[in-house]
Amino acid sequence: MSAAAAPHVTAEIASQPECWTRAAELAVSAADRLPLPGERVAVVGCGTSYFMARAYAALRESAGLGETDAFPASEAALGRPYDRIVAISRSGTTSEVLSLLGKVAGRIPTLALTGVAGSWVAGRADTVVDLGFADEKSVVQTRFATTALQLLRAGLGTDLTHSVTDGELAVVEPLPRGWRERTQFTFLGSGWTAGLADEAALKLREAARAWTESYAAMEYRHGPISISDEASLVWSFGEPPAGLEDEVAATGALFTADALDPVASLVRAQRLAVELAARRGLNPDRPRHLSRSVILAGAAA
Repeated sequence: MSAAAAPHVTAEIASQPECWTRAAELAVSAADRLPLPGERVAVVGCGTSYFMARAYAALRESAGLGETDAFPASEAALGRPYDRIVAISRSGTTSEVLSLLGKVAGRIPTLALTGVAGSWVAGRADTVVDLGFADEKSVVQTRFATTALQLLRAGLGTDLTHSVTDGELAVVEPLPRGWRERTQFTFLGSGWTAGLADEAALKLREAARAWTESYAAMEYRHGPISISDEASLVWSFGEPPAGLEDEVAATGALFTADALDPVASLVRAQRLAVELAARRGLNPDRPRHLSRSVILAGAAA
C-alpha cells in the first residue's frame, strides 16, 4: 500500500501502544474523575465509542465494582438511578451525546472522555478527561477508541503492561496471507470481548466495505454459522467455547483465536481492514457516506 493510500490511519494504528502507555499514566492522575467502586454507572457513546462502552461496562460489572450499563447515546435509559454517566466522544460534537448531557444536566454527574478538550461535549460535562494525544485525522476510529478503553481498564486496576507488549507485536507482525484472501468475516466475543468483536466487524465494513458479521460466541452456533464456508474467516476474541473450532472447520471456514490481549488483537483487525481496503482500491481514511462526527441540525444549540 502506498503512503498516499492511508497516510493517517496507518500511522494512528501503529501509535496505539504508546498511547496506551500514556493512558495508564493518566489513569493515575485522573483517578478522582473516573467511576468509584460501588457507583451505579451508565456508559454511553455512538458507533465505535458505544462498543468501547460495552466492553468497559462488562469489565467493571464482572469485577464487582458496581452495576454498569452501556447504551448508544440515543437509547440511554435515563430514568434509572445512576450515580454517574460516562460519555465517550472522540470529536466532542456528536449530536446524540450532546442531547443526553443536556437532559441529565444538574441531575446526574457526568464525565466525558474526548479527544477535543474545548469541544461542546467537554463544555456540557461536569468533568472531562482529555485524550487529545490520541485524537485522529482519519474518519475511521482506531487509537482514540482503544486508548479510551485502556484508560478505563487501568482505572479498574488492570495492569496494561502485557497489553502494551502485545500491542507492540500486533502492529508489526505480518498478518497471515490467508486472511486477506477471504471475502466474508465473522467476529466472535464473550463478556467484555463481545464489544470488541462488534468493533472489529465495523472496522472492516467502514474501511473496506467488507461483508462482516459479529456475534456473542455461543450465539454463533444458533443460526449464524450457516453463513460460514470456504470463503469465510471466523475470528474469536479471547478463549473460544469448547468445540467451536471444530464446528467452524466443518464449514470449510478458516478459524483464528490468538493468545494476544484482546485489545491488541483488535489492532490486528484494524490492520486487516486497511489491507483489505488497499487491495480493493479504497482509501480507509475517507469511507463513503461517513464523516468524523455525526452532527444533526441544531445540535450546537
